[in-house]
Amino acid sequence: MSQVNHERSLGDLLSGLVNDISGLFRKEIQLAKAETSEKVGEMMGGAVSLLVGGVLALGALGVLLSALVTLLAAYFITALEMSVTVSNAVAAGIVTVVVGIIAWVFISRGLSTLRASNLNLNRTTSSLGRDANMVKERL
Repeated sequence: MSQVNHERSLGDLLSGLVNDISGLFRKEIQLAKAETSEKVGEMMGGAVSLLVGGVLALGALGVLLSALVTLLAAYFITALEMSVTVSNAVAAGIVTVVVGIIAWVFISRGLSTLRASNLNLNRTTSSLGRDANMVKERL
């Protein structure tokens, strides 16, 4: 900060004040940049962990579904005396259809949630409109 000197003119004092405020804003912006960079780094680390976990979960789901197909095929072979090839095909078809229907339900639900009409910021828009009207009335 500038030191106050009683012999300085008003112009010098105002100039010093402007320089001090300008320096303060520059330091605040530098702090915001540093903090943002730090937070982005943390988010990237979290995103990588999420991605690795998702890939591993997808692999685990594949193994689980494969085991389900094998179990279902074994049931068809023993209970219905189907051939191995037919029982594997039927079991794989059943598991595929069931998992496909579940996936379709989730995808449909997600798409309906993400429709553009659902992303409108109605409360913010109306609040900004009220604020603008209030400012117009006061002017």
